Amino acid sequence: MAQPPALVLNVPETPEDQGSCDEGEMHRSFHQLLQEQSQCVAEEGLELQPRGPGARAPTASESDRQALLGPEGAVVHSTATLRILASMPSRTIGRSRGAIISQYYNRTVRLRRRGSRPQLSHPGRSARPSLRLYDLELDSAALQEEEKRVLLVKELQGLTVAQRDHMLRAMPLSLAEKRCLREETLTPREKRWGQRGRRGRLSCCSRLRYACVLTLLAFNALLLLPLLAFIVGVQAAFPPAGSGPVRAFTGLELLTGGGRFTDTVMYYGYYSNTTLNQPCAPPPDGGQCTPEGGGLPYNMPLAYLFTVGAAFFITCITLVYSMSRSFGESYRVGSTSGAHAITAFCSWDHKVTQKWASRLQHDKIRTHLKELLAEWQLRQGSRGVCGRLRRAALLALVWLLCLGITFGCTVAVYIFSELLVEQSPVSAEREEAQLALPLVVCLLNLGAPYLYRCLAALERHSSPVMEVCVAVCRNLILKMVILGILCYHWLGRRVGALKDQCWENFVGQELYRLMVMDFLFTLLDTFFGELVWRLISEKKLGRGKPEFDIARNVLELIYGQTLTWLGVLFAPLLPAMQIAKLLLLFYVKKMSLMANCQAPHRPWLACHMSTVFVSLLCFPSFLGAAIFLCYAVWQVKPSSVCGPFRTLDTMYEAGKVWVRRLEKAGPRVSWLPWVHRYLVENTFPIYLVSALLLAVIYFNIQVVKGQRKVICLLKDQISNEGEDKIFLINKLHSVYERKERGRVGGAQEAAMPLNLLTDDRDAW
Repeated sequence: MAQPPALVLNVPETPEDQGSCDEGEMHRSFHQLLQEQSQCVAEEGLELQPRGPGARAPTASESDRQALLGPEGAVVHSTATLRILASMPSRTIGRSRGAIISQYYNRTVRLRRRGSRPQLSHPGRSARPSLRLYDLELDSAALQEEEKRVLLVKELQGLTVAQRDHMLRAMPLSLAEKRCLREETLTPREKRWGQRGRRGRLSCCSRLRYACVLTLLAFNALLLLPLLAFIVGVQAAFPPAGSGPVRAFTGLELLTGGGRFTDTVMYYGYYSNTTLNQPCAPPPDGGQCTPEGGGLPYNMPLAYLFTVGAAFFITCITLVYSMSRSFGESYRVGSTSGAHAITAFCSWDHKVTQKWASRLQHDKIRTHLKELLAEWQLRQGSRGVCGRLRRAALLALVWLLCLGITFGCTVAVYIFSELLVEQSPVSAEREEAQLALPLVVCLLNLGAPYLYRCLAALERHSSPVMEVCVAVCRNLILKMVILGILCYHWLGRRVGALKDQCWENFVGQELYRLMVMDFLFTLLDTFFGELVWRLISEKKLGRGKPEFDIARNVLELIYGQTLTWLGVLFAPLLPAMQIAKLLLLFYVKKMSLMANCQAPHRPWLACHMSTVFVSLLCFPSFLGAAIFLCYAVWQVKPSSVCGPFRTLDTMYEAGKVWVRRLEKAGPRVSWLPWVHRYLVENTFPIYLVSALLLAVIYFNIQVVKGQRKVICLLKDQISNEGEDKIFLINKLHSVYERKERGRVGGAQEAAMPLNLLTDDRDAW
């Protein structure tokens, strides 16, 4: 096929074209674009045929069809203009199937390079799409596209399952294309496992893997592993000498945590305050063992203190990282303009196929729109002065009632704890009486949230998110205040009342009892409370299954994790109990949710829920537990009859004793006392680190502000680019119109002498 000549627009310039908007300059700007597109236009059968002198004038309908309106009206372009516009880079990005396959083929190749895997040979030329070659990708042959697809499948097969799934999810292809690619990349074994998974029969390992995704399991695992390695395991290998007969196991220990469990690695009092060392074999010459002969000594008090501190530090770093990552995923930099349109037109999940899932999706979108409209109405301030006063009075009254309930629960816990302190000392024969305080605390934590829900019905919040936040805040205040009263009871009252006993064991047992009672009350509420409420809602009220209360269940998880962090110093194996508790509650709650509850209509977005959960874990929960433990380490005198710090005034003195021993050990370790003196005891490094931290925070804030400004500038630039396109398209179309008018006018002038000659002949 002969190559058609490139179309050149020769439009003569007139004096009116020499204004500020030079059409000749516009003509030169589009000249190269038209030349590049002429070949593609010819192949598609859309060749721009120049009109000859004898061409007829366009009719009125054709003129209307080719008319180009401005920004105020609708735009209707000619066929050639539409072809050029469709080939513009901004309109082809993400639309070309071949370009997408090429792009992700290059990504998989780079990923395999980083993984040090053998790499397939590259195609003849680079398959990376560019803005200049997107039109070539659009018009590429099917054979080339299929070759790229085969290469992409081979590269995907070389990746791990997680990397492959992540790459497929990120591809801007249709679901049908993704399913085909997934099926082609699966091995026969993976296909068999996939068929089993679709039938709903997952293996035990798969179920355990999905259950271990829970955030709290990771935190407890990070806390438990160093405790097992450096405290529990070492003390179990070198048990202390027994101080009396071993108590018999009665079964009541499972509830009280005392009895047989007291003299085990479960509690603080079992650990020795000596330096553990393996005995050395005597030398052959009959001499004495040297200090190096028995191996390295293991200072149990120092190991106990540093291991707990290091575990808390690792947990703190993990929490801060999780919270920052969660905030980054939930709250993007920039404004939220256009959220209504995005929710209405872009939030539907087209993977949903079942009727109940589509109904749930519909309810979520509707509720989200309701929230956006409620926030907009709140900003508009449509209420009058009297309406605002009535609303404020109602909210104040409900809050006063809720705070009154919280205050009453706090006073009840305080009075009951004081009665227990004044009643009688703790004895092994009356351990079952120690279940009274945990029982009262769990009853209050269970009953008060229901009263809060009844009062919340009076508020009638227009925004579901506001309703949930208020409920979380009230329940959080209740639980944190009660825990504060208990901390005062343990470190303020029990330490003085248990002078000749191991008060650390008592605190560990109290936290053990609270955890066990909380677990039992959660099971009872799940099996009976939710079941009874479902029967009442279905049989009596006719409303169907009740909604799953996510706010209350989230706070229950946070409350249990707080108990674990509070007790890790006095009972090092509490994280193991928490892991077992979380696994059991996961399956119990799952069964109850499927049988007794329905999904909530509130739009609980996963990223926002994770952000709220991690934030509550970090600030009220972990920070409060850290303050409690720091006070116990630095200020409270340890027991003199048990534990690794029995001969010291405070637990923190174990570090000072170790430093004094190092100073006498010799010059080889003299740098360690210097580090302790100038970096630990000196306050200047703390101030320096604090100043650096504040500087980093300030710089990050400024960076975020700069990003916001750049985003605003980019939005303005995008708007200006759109206006520039409209302007240039208008100019291009005006060139077409003037050229057509010039040709039509020339044809009419040429036809006029012939018409005059015909008239003269008729006159003759």
